[in-house]
Amino acid sequence: MPESYVPKEAIGHGDGGSAALAIGEAESLERRPGAAPPGGGPPGGEPFGKPRSLWSDAWHDLYRNPVFVVSALVIVFLVIIAIWPQLIATGNPYRADLAKAQQGSQPGHPFGFDTQGRDVYTRVVYGARASITVGVCATTGAALLGSLLGGLAGFFGGWWDTSLSRLADIFFGIPVILGGLVFLSVVISTTVWPVVGFIVLLGWPQVSRIARGSVVTAKQNDYVQAARALGAGNGRMLLRHIAPNAIAPVIVVATIALGTYIALEATLSYLGAGLKPPTVSWGIDISTASTYIRSAPHMLLWPAGALSITVLAFIMLGDAVRDALDPKLR
Repeated sequence: MPESYVPKEAIGHGDGGSAALAIGEAESLERRPGAAPPGGGPPGGEPFGKPRSLWSDAWHDLYRNPVFVVSALVIVFLVIIAIWPQLIATGNPYRADLAKAQQGSQPGHPFGFDTQGRDVYTRVVYGARASITVGVCATTGAALLGSLLGGLAGFFGGWWDTSLSRLADIFFGIPVILGGLVFLSVVISTTVWPVVGFIVLLGWPQVSRIARGSVVTAKQNDYVQAARALGAGNGRMLLRHIAPNAIAPVIVVATIALGTYIALEATLSYLGAGLKPPTVSWGIDISTASTYIRSAPHMLLWPAGALSITVLAFIMLGDAVRDALDPKLR
């Protein structure tokens, strides 16, 4: 037996996290190349019954979940048509023919025409680009900003934690719709970025609280205390030990929030404070069609249906991810 071999039975169990690290080191030595596994088996082989990680276990549950599969396929389809709408819509969303205003379905125009004679089908397909862009960019910005601020507050605590909590309370007190009407009413840009910035501004406090709670829980674990005792710096503990074990709740909240942000963009656009023409948006088309719901209901039903399916797909995806990443729900 090599001199470096340390049987884990010789290690005491009263040393807390340090003993756990030592046992892990002993087990890694037992599984070194050329050695027989403790439970038997060929030398150099993999140990029998190797446990899966949280992420591999979650993925094992996800691809067996029909809710996740269906919602993921819908989202992939929406992302594809948002990037390349020409794949399924060859028309021009701005082309108008007043002679066909408010007419119903016709050959080559399955969704009919709007008040200006524009093809509703083409506008529904092109409208996915604005909604997906706002949802993805706003969610990414809110998740990164909230995770950074909340993670630092949970790790360092003290005055930083107190200041961030009070700042988050201020933002929580701002009504989202009213704040959007006030903030975006002074913006004259027709791009999606003012809407993205507003959603990030009001969306990061929710993520920061989730991230803070996850970091506070993770930093109390034995492996973090052992890493601190072994001299690991704050950056190494945050990136190597805490962040990988605290990111799961943030991913769940961000996935569900993405659908909510898409609905928020459509609501603000409907009220005239979000995206503005000539941008093609489901919210803008719904706002225009609401006046003609009795005479031309197809103008409202198709963009509203596309919006509902998109929001529902992201919420269902978030629920499936939450069920897979939360051990309490297994």
